[in-house]
Amino acid sequence: MAYQVIVVDDQKIPRRLFELIIGSSERYRLLFSLDTAGVTNIYCTKYKVDLILMDVVMGDGSNGIDEAKRIKKVSPETKIIIVTSMPEVSYIRRAREAGVDSFWYKEVSAEPLLEVMDRTMAGESVYPDCPPELMLGCARSSELTEREIEVLREMTTGASNGEIAEKLCVDISTVKSHISHMLQKTGLRNRTELSIRARVSGLVIGGENIDGREE
Repeated sequence: MAYQVIVVDDQKIPRRLFELIIGSSERYRLLFSLDTAGVTNIYCTKYKVDLILMDVVMGDGSNGIDEAKRIKKVSPETKIIIVTSMPEVSYIRRAREAGVDSFWYKEVSAEPLLEVMDRTMAGESVYPDCPPELMLGCARSSELTEREIEVLREMTTGASNGEIAEKLCVDISTVKSHISHMLQKTGLRNRTELSIRARVSGLVIGGENIDGREE
């Protein structure tokens, strides 16, 4: 009997691609194709769902990783694969913490999605070693420290240096120092350009899309 799959992605083209991949294999059957993560757990209480392919950031504000955590509470036997094009550096860690079974980057993963699906259904947890590396100005994303990334994430929300310091429980001088170091590494002109480039690239995502709550 074929595994029953739900696809959750707010973008029509990726959603259609996943539908075609499922249709290409006799091992899988498309149960539903949704454009929001917020109601997926309800489907899992009404139907037998073997596997969910789910994006993270949805246009309506729902979050695939947050929904995965809810799904695992009501349907722990359902396998979940996060499928995303966003290189946000915290996603891999947060997906593991939510109980997500596997993680696949849409554009850059070496393994075909169908292979990851098969391995996941066989009981394997398939995760990349690290997020895709990006260029931020003259620097590679891997050159930024974990604390610099945290400061950068808050910067993308429009937070002031004082607000960032309060949020991260550090001195404002420390925040200024981290920003100065990032500007030196990237060669960018100012904190505004730095935060815009970081946000546009998807390296960090602030606000409700990062943790399901509004800042």
